[in-house]
Amino acid sequence: MDLVPHPDSPHSDNSGGGGGGGSASGALSLPGASSGGAVSALASPSRYESQKRRDWNTFGQYLRNHRPPLSLAQCSGAHVLEFLRYLDQFGKTKVHTAPCPFFGHPNPPAPCPCPLRQAWGSLDALVGRLRAAFEENGGRPESNPFAARAVRLYLREVREHQARARGVSYEKKKRKKPQTPDHARGSGSGGQGPHHPPPPAPPSAGAAC
Repeated sequence: MDLVPHPDSPHSDNSGGGGGGGSASGALSLPGASSGGAVSALASPSRYESQKRRDWNTFGQYLRNHRPPLSLAQCSGAHVLEFLRYLDQFGKTKVHTAPCPFFGHPNPPAPCPCPLRQAWGSLDALVGRLRAAFEENGGRPESNPFAARAVRLYLREVREHQARARGVSYEKKKRKKPQTPDHARGSGSGGQGPHHPPPPAPPSAGAAC
């Protein structure tokens, strides 16, 4: 997600002009961050938790810079939509307009003046992290602005528009369940099949009939 170029900003979508659905894992380096091994891996937050904290700090800064400034209690779904549209100016994903000859072309052969936007996948992941962070910071689930219906509709609209404009599909592919071989299926404990006695040895060639 390519957000505000600020030390506490969420990650940057390095998808370039022909970027995909957006990466939800990349992040900008924070000043003063240590890469030494003194801190145990068990004490270090996961990449998701670190990204969620940066996203939450960025949203808090947006509320403080809002005119007039907003408190978290005053924040609504409409303010979340303002925030998401504000982030579009830092997007790096080319979204073709209807008059563009490359509209619906997944791999345009030449540059065009169409605007850069935040990729749907990055916005969707960002909203998910902020929705969780809101409740972790004392917000009530029933008043979570990131779970508002208007936000869900906006994300769906962005997904459908970018899919048409960029000629890509955001439909999740259904994974086929791996077929378990018959000999591996078992009803006993440990997943082992039932025990069968070995077959009898064939009669020797010189045995009498």
